Amino acid sequence: MATSEDSFMISPPGDGHSAPGGPGAVNPSALTVAQLARMLGVPEDTIRRHLASGAPTNADGTVNLVHYAAWLNRELTNNNGD
Repeated sequence: MATSEDSFMISPPGDGHSAPGGPGAVNPSALTVAQLARMLGVPEDTIRRHLASGAPTNADGTVNLVHYAAWLNRELTNNNGD
């Protein structure tokens, strides 16, 4: 049975038994393009296009999930949902 703690951990496919902070755990404030795309279920090219359009990145090129989501929301609001 999954606990609420389990739901916060992202693991690679096939690895359902990693401990929190163990192998497969990711930092939602520092995701690679590949990790973010896999997490959101979108092609990496979509994320790269958003980054080229001004989506925020960290100094090391990783993406903060919360900042990215806020940027997406702002873009949708500014474009009237189009």
